[in-house]
Amino acid sequence: MVAKNRSDASEADREIVATRVFDAPRELVFEAFKDPHHISNWWGPNGFTTTTYKMDVRPGGEWLFTMHGPDGTDYPKRVRYTEVKVPELLTYDHDAGADRPDFEPFKVWITFETEKRKTRVTLRLLVATRERRDEMAKFGAVEGAHQTLARLDVHLARREGNAVSKSTENRKVEPFVISRIFDAPRDLVYKVFTEPEHMKHWWGPKGFKVIAAKMDLRPGGMFHYGMHAPDGSAMWGRFVYREISAPERIVLINSFSDAEGGLTRHPMSPGWPLELLSLFTFEELDDGRTKLTVSWTPYNASDEESETFDKGRPSMTQGWSGTLEQLEAYLAHIQKR
Repeated sequence: MVAKNRSDASEADREIVATRVFDAPRELVFEAFKDPHHISNWWGPNGFTTTTYKMDVRPGGEWLFTMHGPDGTDYPKRVRYTEVKVPELLTYDHDAGADRPDFEPFKVWITFETEKRKTRVTLRLLVATRERRDEMAKFGAVEGAHQTLARLDVHLARREGNAVSKSTENRKVEPFVISRIFDAPRDLVYKVFTEPEHMKHWWGPKGFKVIAAKMDLRPGGMFHYGMHAPDGSAMWGRFVYREISAPERIVLINSFSDAEGGLTRHPMSPGWPLELLSLFTFEELDDGRTKLTVSWTPYNASDEESETFDKGRPSMTQGWSGTLEQLEAYLAHIQKR
């Protein structure tokens, strides 16, 4: 937190603060907060979407938008900017617009600090009373602030978010995408994808057997697993979750690992990307079946790693096809019980 934005130590019991470091330059991160084409794609907690009607980022300007909740409820919002220092600081007053005079407004400070080649964003909300702060926290404002920044992290890492990241700034890499339709309801497909007791029955290439699995299913949490290869050797992997929108979407960073959960290289391909940005979508079809789509993109990858990824598409297709066949067989098995 930048000290000059704190006017009184007694404000601590009236504030909500969330901080996150992004692997992106400060100018880009700041732009994601002032460009409606960016912010409408990531603003809000998990499961929310945002429609922007007007955005004028200058002192005295307004941002008019509506947040759409997972249950379909609309939440009209209005931001009135009071200070804009590009690319260092945004401050504004936040309320629900002229149609909701009963809404208690609050003040917001957003600071952007450079840390080597990364950017630390601190989001600070200050409300009128401690009771109001406690009420907002009870309804999820603290977790919502952290989830919002986590969604920005994913947006900055994705090429389809029009963001620049190490994974794409030097070499344009098309994602690897594979889909399969399962004769099973979406909730069930999502369930067997997010519970280790289920995943051990189908996860991994054909011929591999899961020998250990521990899952912390939340943004920032990890799924750490071990497998035995057909030759008896052990192989470890991990997911670090970025976004979880049950039962529709999961975003994570996928990598090889060791028994302690560390980050390691591919044991048989040293030039393979150290990390992959992975997107899993679960689409509910009209006939009750579910379409699962997997998208892999190199993350923080060198040109050599990106080239290895491109050349590895046939093996990725073979590996994922086998894994999804095992998932299909497992879903059929458990639905017969």
